[in-house]
Amino acid sequence: MTDPGILSIKDFTYSLPQERIANYPLAERDASKLLIYKDGNISEDIFRNIAYHIPAESLLVFNDTKVVESRLLFKKPTGGVIEIFCLEPHPQYPDIAAALSQHENVLWQCLIGGASKWKHGQVLEKNFLAHGKELVLQARYKEKTGDSFIIELSWNDSSLSFAEVLHLSGAVPLPPYIKREAEKSDSERYQTVFAHYEGSVAAPTAGLHFTQYVFEKLKEKNIHQEFVTLHVGAGTFKPVKTERMKEHEMHAEYFTVSATTIQSLINHLDKKIVAVGTTSLRTVESLYWLGMKLAMGNGQPAKELIQWEAYDLEEKKLPVKEALECLLAEMKKNKIRILTAKTQIIIAPGYKFKIANGLVTNFHLPKSTLLLLVAAFTGSDWKQVYDYALENNFRFLSYGDGSLLWLNQI
Repeated sequence: MTDPGILSIKDFTYSLPQERIANYPLAERDASKLLIYKDGNISEDIFRNIAYHIPAESLLVFNDTKVVESRLLFKKPTGGVIEIFCLEPHPQYPDIAAALSQHENVLWQCLIGGASKWKHGQVLEKNFLAHGKELVLQARYKEKTGDSFIIELSWNDSSLSFAEVLHLSGAVPLPPYIKREAEKSDSERYQTVFAHYEGSVAAPTAGLHFTQYVFEKLKEKNIHQEFVTLHVGAGTFKPVKTERMKEHEMHAEYFTVSATTIQSLINHLDKKIVAVGTTSLRTVESLYWLGMKLAMGNGQPAKELIQWEAYDLEEKKLPVKEALECLLAEMKKNKIRILTAKTQIIIAPGYKFKIANGLVTNFHLPKSTLLLLVAAFTGSDWKQVYDYALENNFRFLSYGDGSLLWLNQI
């Protein structure tokens, strides 16, 4: 496997005019345009017809994470506003679900807008309504860690979980490239129709196009579906600022996958497996490497995949079925129905895909790790794909149009 660390991010850019970024979704989710890339050829359709372009008996893998209202605005007594953007829980919690279920107080890793105006020791307060009662949410600065802060959030109603507090007092965190304030409609539209498990600060946007009609058409064609959960962090928007990829630190994200889903992946290895979104793709590919680590590690649990590990492990050549069955055997032995792990995998040109051979995705920012993933999947044809989208009035980024890409890997 080619070392992606030597890649220059300057080779993965293009000109994206501001007017091509979709600031609002279309009135109908499945009315978005759909670009189809296969065997070097490009065609287009509308998203509600995607089932026509996927072979029968294929498996689609969706990310059923749910976006939480993680943007909190606190007004100081002087009138100034401090924005707290909840990124991920403090490491003391085993996972996001555990942190969101905390009562009375919780520690969270956050970004702070206007941090210089927040005096040390000052407790910020925000009033919010719950069941007809006015309650108070307080924020206390604990420590700074790198580019973010550890904040203690507490509220004066022990019956409420932190997830409920966010729902009542927070706002949907629209991506930074959408230049407007979140509106009421975003709480529904910046969420997939199959969103289930709370924990993301960004939507798995490829899934935003799916409707009940699309699911019915997939079912009619006997196209199967499975769900994984990967909680999307704000790191997904983090631009690559280093000249070479080896100097870029990839964000890590929690995910969970059931034993049933892993078995379904095994059952479809001789068919088409289509990841709906880059998060689903990162998850299914990470499963292979965790299975390999488990097989090589004398039975030691494999709970985390570090940024470059896949490239170091590639030469071992463990068959995909064997790696996945190794995970299943470990889960069965420990009577675990759901695998919980963390992945920092970076997928860039040079990566050899193990499980997915189809990808549904939107159009991504220049110089981003998401664009690198698309380039790994389509080879140098990523430029052709993006040129076509720009020349044919496709809408870009989270609320934009979608694509169905088939693996082009020599």
